[in-house]
Amino acid sequence: MATLLLLGLATVMLGLTTAYPVPPSKPTPAREGCNISIFQSISPQTRENFRNANDALEESRLQKDVRCSPKLFPRRWKLVRLQVQERLKALQAELHLTLQVLENVTDSALYRILEQPLHTLRHIHSQLQACIQPEPAAEPRPPSHRLSRWLHRLREAQEKETPGCLEISVTSNLLRLLIQDLRCVAREDQCA
Repeated sequence: MATLLLLGLATVMLGLTTAYPVPPSKPTPAREGCNISIFQSISPQTRENFRNANDALEESRLQKDVRCSPKLFPRRWKLVRLQVQERLKALQAELHLTLQVLENVTDSALYRILEQPLHTLRHIHSQLQACIQPEPAAEPRPPSHRLSRWLHRLREAQEKETPGCLEISVTSNLLRLLIQDLRCVAREDQCA
């Protein structure tokens, strides 16, 4: 009798699940394809490409003798000082500006040297885009004071600085972006 009762209950439950299917759980679209952890270490060849680009841009700058205000990316600025979830936004803004500036370098002699670093930066940018989680529309979280100040500084620099000065700032920050900031975001809470 108990077996028949269990069999009948199982049949009813099976009938309910087929009549009203439960939608399968799926990853959040923003996190689908997010693989930022691949940037925890950077290959020696990639580092060399960035060093060569940095050196070439620096040499080009010295030939132009451009004078600029204080650096856009101060040495004391470290992503580790931000909350873990804010580091991604800060790196994305930093990377966006870097791409924008380097893609508009007018010196034709630099095109070949910048080709590989630009390809790498675009790849990193696409990975970051896949990792950004949209804020819920009901309650977007305001950024911390530190992040707000830094993002404001980047926007203001884009509006006020000359292309030459932006190029200098981005160039001086290129290796730090690749080696320190990217690694910090890739390691999430292990960044120190």
